[in-house]
Amino acid sequence: MRDHPLNLLVLGRGKTGSLVAEVARERGHRVHSIDEVDNPDASWLTSENLREFDVVIDFTTPEAVLANIQACLRAKKAMVVGTTGWYGEMERVRSAVERAGTGFAFGANFSYGVNLFFQIVRVAAPALAHGYSGHITERHHIHKKDAPSGTAVAIQRVLEQASGVRVDITSEREGDVTGTHTLEVASAGDRIVLMHEAKSRRTFAEGAVLAAEWVVGKAGFYDFKDIFGQL
Repeated sequence: MRDHPLNLLVLGRGKTGSLVAEVARERGHRVHSIDEVDNPDASWLTSENLREFDVVIDFTTPEAVLANIQACLRAKKAMVVGTTGWYGEMERVRSAVERAGTGFAFGANFSYGVNLFFQIVRVAAPALAHGYSGHITERHHIHKKDAPSGTAVAIQRVLEQASGVRVDITSEREGDVTGTHTLEVASAGDRIVLMHEAKSRRTFAEGAVLAAEWVVGKAGFYDFKDIFGQL
C-alpha cells in the first residue's frame, strides 16, 4: 500500500472494471469510473478532465482501447491497460508512450498466478525443439470480446520466443467461465499438460491496482509479466 492515496480513473464498468474500482477503494484510493456511454470515441478524455487523476486504468473493449490510450498519452497521463485485442499496434503505442514520457503498464493478465504460469511455460518451451508438439486451449465466458484471449496469445509468444516454434490456439466460449488456459506438450511417448484456472476476477483487479500504484512517477512501457515480481 502506498503512503498516499491515488486519484484513479477507471475506464469500464464491466465485471472486471467494477472490481478494479472496488479493490482500489479498499486500498484507500479515490476512484472515478466511467463507461463507454460516457466516453464515446474517447471524447471525455480531455486534458482538462484528466488533470486531477494520477493514473488511468483501462478495462474497456478492443474497439475503444486505442482511442483511450491516444487521448491519455496526449494528456501525458500514466496508464494501466488490462484490455487486450490491441497488441497488433504494440510498437506504435510503445513509440507514443516514449514520446509522451509517461508510465504505461499493460498486461494480457494481471493475475500473479498467470504470470507465474508464463514462467513455467517458458521452462517447458525447449520440448518443442525436441520432437514435441504443442497446443494451447483457452476457455472463457460467452461475453468475452476477443478470441483468442490476450493471455493465450501471451503464452504463444512466450513459447515462440523460447523455442522458435509457433503453437496453435483453440478458443472456446462457455457460460460464465472466468478463464482457463491449458498448454499441452506431447510426443509419441508421453504428454505434459499445464493448466491455469482463474476462480475469480478479483485476482485480475488486485494486480491492476498494484500496477497503478507501481507506475506512478515512472516513465516507460512495461509488460506486467516483467514487473509483477516487484509488486
